[in-house]
Amino acid sequence: MKDNYGTLSETINGLKQEGYTLDFNISKERIFCHLTNAEFSPEDFEIDKVFRFEGASNHDDQAVLYAISSGKFSVKGVLINGYGISADEVTDAIISKLKIHPEGN
Repeated sequence: MKDNYGTLSETINGLKQEGYTLDFNISKERIFCHLTNAEFSPEDFEIDKVFRFEGASNHDDQAVLYAISSGKFSVKGVLINGYGISADEVTDAIISKLKIHPEGN
């Protein structure tokens, strides 16, 4: 996995090519995938890599993209959250429950 793909959208596309095909969201303290309509426990996932993005013209465009995977369910995807004033507290709380992959950043 690369350390840098470029922009947020370029990183999402690059990760998709590496198998991180699902788009995860947080719903009711669970990790949710709209594509598969499946809910997962945060404890079943680990963070493989973290990418941070800052808006060039607007500091409200700050985002963190997490490449996450679950060996238990054989799924990989991305989870996006804001940071700084754009951070979502519920998402932050769920992300804090994810295990960090030993080689992740």
